[in-house]
Amino acid sequence: MTDLIYKPAEDSFFFKEIIENNAQEFENKSVFEMGFGSGLLLEALKKLNPKKLIGAEINDEAIKQARKKKFNVIKSNLFSHVNGKFDVIIFNPPYLPEDENEDSDSKVATTGGKNGSEIINEFLKQAEKFLEKNGKIFLLTSSLTQEINWRNYRRKKLGERKLFFETLEVWKLENKRK
Repeated sequence: MTDLIYKPAEDSFFFKEIIENNAQEFENKSVFEMGFGSGLLLEALKKLNPKKLIGAEINDEAIKQARKKKFNVIKSNLFSHVNGKFDVIIFNPPYLPEDENEDSDSKVATTGGKNGSEIINEFLKQAEKFLEKNGKIFLLTSSLTQEINWRNYRRKKLGERKLFFETLEVWKLENKRK
């Protein structure tokens, strides 16, 4: 396991913009960020006055850096060490399909499995148990991500950004079973 922290790129800045444009979704809510990486989104969320803000990450160096900034963070592989339920869960996951030419350090932060959706699909499956009754998920995906299993979620696309090789999309998901 590498301790290379994912540096914010187009996806992170686009997601931050969507979060800021939907500030009312986070104000006075319990908010959980899965895979916070550099902490860019944690910093943006903190400014939106959530009732509670927690982040989870598998990267020890990212956790150390976030704790230096006084964020409440835990080490967890998806929800393996998460307790409680949240009003909002956000995730900018590794979403690219496997590329044999990509180096192993980079793969950890960008590759979501063979189709790019394996981590997303596992996240969506596990997240149901950690959402409050009317909870929401904000999730970033790519046009390159194949075979996402949206499960029992109602989806609304909040925005998309075309890049030279892909289109990024941010989705708001709500559980259909309320």
